[in-house]
Amino acid sequence: MNRPEPELQERFATPIESGSLRPHKLWSRAWPWLAVLCIVAVTGYLIYTHRGDTQQTSGRKQFDPTNRVMPVIAAPAKTGEINVYINGLGTVTPLRTVVVHSRVDGELLRVLFNEGQVVKEGQLLAEIDPRPFQVQLTQAEGQLARDQALLANARIDLDRYRTLLKQDSIAEQQVATQEALVHQYEGAVKADQGQVDSARLQLVYARITAPISGRLGLRQVDPGNIVHAADQNGLVVITQLTPISVVFTIPQDGLPAVMKRLQAGDKLPVDAYDREQKTKLASGFLLTVDNQIDPTTGTVKLKAQFPNDNQMLFANQFVNTRMLLETKRDVTVIPTAAMQRGAQGTYVYVVKSDNTANLRPVTFGVSEGERIEVTSGLTPGDLVVVDGADRLREGAKVELADKRPTFTPPLDGGGKKGGGRRRGQGDGASGGGAGASNGGGAAASTSK
Repeated sequence: MNRPEPELQERFATPIESGSLRPHKLWSRAWPWLAVLCIVAVTGYLIYTHRGDTQQTSGRKQFDPTNRVMPVIAAPAKTGEINVYINGLGTVTPLRTVVVHSRVDGELLRVLFNEGQVVKEGQLLAEIDPRPFQVQLTQAEGQLARDQALLANARIDLDRYRTLLKQDSIAEQQVATQEALVHQYEGAVKADQGQVDSARLQLVYARITAPISGRLGLRQVDPGNIVHAADQNGLVVITQLTPISVVFTIPQDGLPAVMKRLQAGDKLPVDAYDREQKTKLASGFLLTVDNQIDPTTGTVKLKAQFPNDNQMLFANQFVNTRMLLETKRDVTVIPTAAMQRGAQGTYVYVVKSDNTANLRPVTFGVSEGERIEVTSGLTPGDLVVVDGADRLREGAKVELADKRPTFTPPLDGGGKKGGGRRRGQGDGASGGGAGASNGGGAAASTSK
């Protein structure tokens, strides 16, 4: 490796050693380059931050609902009819339930019914061995015949004694004794006749017939057993199913409206549904109202009667009842899906003519199924959003979808067409019953 010449070494080394090259001269040579580097760095930073702000701003504009056209489904408010119902939870109660017992003691010879059979009043169900009762009847009839013969002979003797007394041939005491004997035989004949009738009645009781019309339960005794009139279980249970009644409860707040209709002579229709309120079991009418309110629950009992021709109602069955209280006519109704709730209360979104959403506070009344009454805030013809309202706010631009829900208020009377059903049974009548549905009441016939 070549070493530098001594003159060059001396030339470059001498100034440093002697302090002839000072620091301010080095800085004066380097600062232009440092300034250029700072300008480049600041420019890059500004470009980068400006680009990020532009992306965020464009992103906000892209996802801002006010800058988007929201597709919604809307339906117009219409004028129609809506039914007011009172819902309750009830128990099916037969009008009559009879445990069939034998009225005499004896061997059960025959059972002439099938379990679950529907029988008519007076139909033969079973037979008890009649021979002991036939023997008793024969004995009673023999005793009656004997005493009747003695009575007839005593009467003949009495007539003879009376004739002799007129002729003054016998003493009056003998005639009186004969009259007493006649009366004695008359009493014996009556007693014998009673014995005969009793034996005949026992013979009739040996044939067990249905005391009422209804449906038979399970057989409790088999043929061949000795049955007694004092047996606890009896032979079979008959329950009257047609007609049948349902006892249900409603809140005491709904009682004045019900009593007003009953006092006017109106028959209030009542429908019975299964536990899930999906199947209507029977239709009937309100029969009566109990005479007192239960202080522990604040409810009152009502009884409704159902023809039950299809025998869908059984004794002690739990059912949900829905009683039509009245029908409101010429009211403004909208789909229930349009109803919204928030901090400001109940409201709907109305689609204005310029295709913007307008938050409209409204007051709701009774509800029936998928329809609800609007008491204030809307007029017929207003277009309300029924699907997509969760993405809207005041002034948002909307676009009506092609598919709109079919919504037509019923034209017939409210009593002929059933409406909604309770939910949870928080649908106006939870569990034990509810009052008439209304805009602000907790006891609504159907959920809002």
